[in-house]
Amino acid sequence: MSDTTVDKPREIAAIDLGSNSFHMVVARVVGQGLQIVSRHKQRVRLASGLDSFNNLDNAAIERGVECLRMFAERLQGFDEENVRVAATFTLREAKNRHIFLQRARNAFPYPIEIIPGIEEARLIYLGVSHTQPGEGRKLVVDIGGGSTELVIGRDFTPSLVNSKHMGCVSYNARFFKDGDISTKRFAQAQLAAELKLETIARQYKEMGWEEAVGSSGTIKAIREVLKASGHEDGIITRKRLDGLIDQVLKAKNCQDLSLPGLSDDRRPVFAAGLAILSGTFHALGIEKMFFSDGALREGLLYEMEDRFQHSDIRSRTAADLAERYHIDQRHADCVQQSAEHIYLQAEPELGLKKAELAILLSWAALLHEVGLSIAHSGFHKHSAYILQNTNLPGFNQEQQTVLATLTRFHRKSLKLEEMPEFTLYKTKHIFPLIRALRLACVLNVQRTGELAPEVKLDAKDDCWSLTFPEGWLANNRLLAADLDVEQTYWESAGWKLIINA
Repeated sequence: MSDTTVDKPREIAAIDLGSNSFHMVVARVVGQGLQIVSRHKQRVRLASGLDSFNNLDNAAIERGVECLRMFAERLQGFDEENVRVAATFTLREAKNRHIFLQRARNAFPYPIEIIPGIEEARLIYLGVSHTQPGEGRKLVVDIGGGSTELVIGRDFTPSLVNSKHMGCVSYNARFFKDGDISTKRFAQAQLAAELKLETIARQYKEMGWEEAVGSSGTIKAIREVLKASGHEDGIITRKRLDGLIDQVLKAKNCQDLSLPGLSDDRRPVFAAGLAILSGTFHALGIEKMFFSDGALREGLLYEMEDRFQHSDIRSRTAADLAERYHIDQRHADCVQQSAEHIYLQAEPELGLKKAELAILLSWAALLHEVGLSIAHSGFHKHSAYILQNTNLPGFNQEQQTVLATLTRFHRKSLKLEEMPEFTLYKTKHIFPLIRALRLACVLNVQRTGELAPEVKLDAKDDCWSLTFPEGWLANNRLLAADLDVEQTYWESAGWKLIINA
């Protein structure tokens, strides 16, 4: 019997918590590629549970949690780093999403990321690019339950990225209330979609594309109906869309739709999705569209594995932002190194979560002065605003909030009552990051471009003790005075900073 053992291939899973359906795809990492093992889909209709105040009702929350409970059964034995969960439009919009996330935690052991619309679009493009062969520039359109993503790019690099608040579930509620269909209602829905795209249409047309590709459920359903109606190539054209619209308008209600290839669960939102796609064709001047099986969840999969350069995306984003806002790179590097040195002494044992937080600290140190481009006065607040509201490819909403929080509190008074709430991280884990960045900024305040001394840190909860090389503070009296001020700030926040010269 041979002693040679064959390592079991790594399996990873990606889950897309959409407005209409929850999807899960499990893949095996094989060589330099991914092999899909299984796909799972549950119609949850999350968006239909949003009321006029953008609160999710209890029934929708329970449907979502029950689906996650089922997904968890398939994921037994999966480590946290091998599962990525992204929530899109409805949970972005829901004011009471914290209730959903709290209940989900009891049924589902993996963290849920709520991603911005632009990040959703980028990931969709990545999923399509990895699964759809073809050269040249691509236009990718994805119509979801609550939003529509539109991207133009080449190979794996997107150039134009947009997310619009229009989806088959939201448009169904707005234009086809009670399922009623009429020529007037359909025309209104189609015009609304065209108007949504009016501000970006010229830019998209000017850039142009060699191939238009659709992804996800709405466009897939339209393609399936066209194929079942005799268009076996599955290509969506303007003429074929117009013919399909004529067929839909013969029905007076969504429940009366009887189209070959149309599933029962897609029937209620089909007219709304068709109106959005038709409006998109008109607004952007699309002549024909192919379909790709790749979408958001495939994009998540390809980013999870390091060999597909997930780590490089956020680094590149941070570097691009630093360049755009003319960051003093030399000074930022010094602050970055000091912050890492201090934090690793405060948290010597980095588990998965703290290792990720250490990386976010590093990027916050690099970017903490982006607000100087607006004004020096209160620039920490300007920095926080920029980092919270700028499109940052590779970062989910909560990671952006961490970056914004660290920069907001890296100087001046510590008004901790203004701290935002977190769901992926615990507030007590954010405090050491704030302390490390503040100290790093103080130690490098003279902006000499030379590294600050390697101070020794003894960290015990909210009490940190810094020990400097002998005689160093006596020769740096201005910095010693700044540390005295910092001690006062810490004291007002209920923290303690001890300085040992």
